[in-house]
Amino acid sequence: MDLFNELQQKIKELEVSLKKLRETGKNYAEAEKDYKIILREEALKLRTEKNMPVTLINQIIYGIPKVAEKRFKRDVAETIYKANQEAIQTTKLQIRVIENQLEREWNSTK
Repeated sequence: MDLFNELQQKIKELEVSLKKLRETGKNYAEAEKDYKIILREEALKLRTEKNMPVTLINQIIYGIPKVAEKRFKRDVAETIYKANQEAIQTTKLQIRVIENQLEREWNSTK
């Protein structure tokens, strides 16, 4: 594959990655929202129904299965989002390398 076609392919990959980043960003935000809602609900339950002191709630709440599951989903969504960001940066770097190669070839033919 010549450099120009390779460059075009990388640009298409970048466009796909950017669309995917929007989707994974939305998923991450949704997971964060869900986690914070369940965290608040469970904290209020501990405080009102179990009459637990506020100082103990932080030690107990993260072990509640519903909270732990939402936190896990949030963490996974965050990891995927950050991996997509890194993939975009890698593709941009690859594009720059190809552009530099094209420029060197172009200049050497003059």
